Amino acid sequence: MKKYENTGSKDTRSGFGAGMTELGQKNENVVALCADLIGSLKFDDFKKNHPERFFQIGIAEANMIGIAAGLTIGGKIPFTGTFANFSTGRVYDQIRQSVAYSDKNVKICASHAGLTLGEDGATHQILEDIGLMKMLPGMTVINTCDYNQTKAATLALADHHGPAYLRFGRPVVPNFTPADEPFVIGKAILLNEGTDVTIVATGHLVWEALIAAEALEAKGISAEVINIHTIKPLDEEAILKSLAKTKCVVTAEEHNILGGLGESISRVLALNTPAPQEFVAVNDSFGESGTPEQLMDKYKLNNQAIVEAVERVIKRK
Repeated sequence: MKKYENTGSKDTRSGFGAGMTELGQKNENVVALCADLIGSLKFDDFKKNHPERFFQIGIAEANMIGIAAGLTIGGKIPFTGTFANFSTGRVYDQIRQSVAYSDKNVKICASHAGLTLGEDGATHQILEDIGLMKMLPGMTVINTCDYNQTKAATLALADHHGPAYLRFGRPVVPNFTPADEPFVIGKAILLNEGTDVTIVATGHLVWEALIAAEALEAKGISAEVINIHTIKPLDEEAILKSLAKTKCVVTAEEHNILGGLGESISRVLALNTPAPQEFVAVNDSFGESGTPEQLMDKYKLNNQAIVEAVERVIKRK
């Protein structure tokens, strides 16, 4: 089993901020738009160094999306930033019409996604955003697992033409992917090789999947762990290659069980190689107020839940 070590916990939104800082220096066409959340989205350095390319739109997210779409016509590469709830649900019509339908090169960047937004509660903890965005034709959907990967994804999106949704989080989480690891949109990353079960995880659940794999190894279960950072387009080849060995899969995500990564994997299985699947996800409910740790435990989005799901799915082979 390949070991990944936590080199120091950081928040993924800071990885986005670091990526934007670097893009500001590298690419003069990159512009940033923010909906009154400069500090939360870590836009501070970009605004300081490139004030002529930073636009504070205020609490007017629909307007922000429209402005971003317009900026692409002049060859700019706009990165919009606000909380995931306001990046998607609040402005879905504008994204659909002005960005996706029009195939505009807008990068919709969303912090504070999922339950780990924490104490702000259910009104801010969007758990449907992956589903909303992946259903839009032509929309690339990325959900990163740590600081390094979020920074790498931000840089990669500047070179990727077309509408894209980049999802990341608020809390500090283990930073374990190599700083120099290439980020290839649409290409899964095999973290651990195994033969008994495939664990496909995304976002904050990737680290939990690695912990679960170690616990399973101690029980004599060989788990293959795949990091799916790009939910659309999905790396179907990597999934099918793994399932050819293991014959069963557990999906893990900080998202509603409906519409997320798990359902995308189910489609791949149904069309190619039907196999038992178990889901680690929020079971069709809203969140609530609490610390990220309390919420991830209550809603069973942790390594123990992954271990239990693996034990169930193996019995179904």
